[in-house]
Amino acid sequence: MEPSINADRRQLAAVDGGTLPWMPSPVAGVDRRMLERIGGEVALATTIVRYAPGSRFPSHSHELGEEFLVLDGTFSDQSGDYGPGSYVRNPPGSHHAPFSADGCVILVKLRQMGPDESDTVRVDPVGGCWREERQMGIRSMPLYSNARMRVQYLRLDAGAELPPRDVPGGEEIFVVEGSLWIGNHDLGKWGWRRSAEPRQPAILATEPALLWVKRGHL
Repeated sequence: MEPSINADRRQLAAVDGGTLPWMPSPVAGVDRRMLERIGGEVALATTIVRYAPGSRFPSHSHELGEEFLVLDGTFSDQSGDYGPGSYVRNPPGSHHAPFSADGCVILVKLRQMGPDESDTVRVDPVGGCWREERQMGIRSMPLYSNARMRVQYLRLDAGAELPPRDVPGGEEIFVVEGSLWIGNHDLGKWGWRRSAEPRQPAILATEPALLWVKRGHL
């Protein structure tokens, strides 16, 4: 039977990704924590992936695209090296041979792009432009947007609150650093929440937090 983890994308999902056990992948030295998965080794998936130093995947293609965020260390492929905070989109039909010389951890989303999403995106947040939001203690940095979705970083000071908001197409949040309270969920580092609801609850940062946020895609 193929794995099914938080497979109904219409339903709320909240996972403490920082405490899930590491599970081996088919490639030695590469382990993963599965947050969302529909299918076997070829799957719609959202996964925290850990590369041991010197580990690598053979060259492969991404029929329906790949999106990833570097959480720790340096991730590499034939296009270059990507340090902590780097955000990358490889469009449908792209291919690469990923590796990590010194080890790394990434958040990766597979098979979640449409055939019209042809943009290749490489964002290094070092020296990036942060914008002050209307709410005190909250700053944002855009990462990617198209006609139906928006991806950004949000940085919240301790005690800062993002009020309830209308989000047609739903919202996905990954806690890169810090911790927060949203709805009935306390999410710490590497916590993940996905909700297709058009109205999202307030977010309260219980300590300084950096969030990766994607809206409009569910």
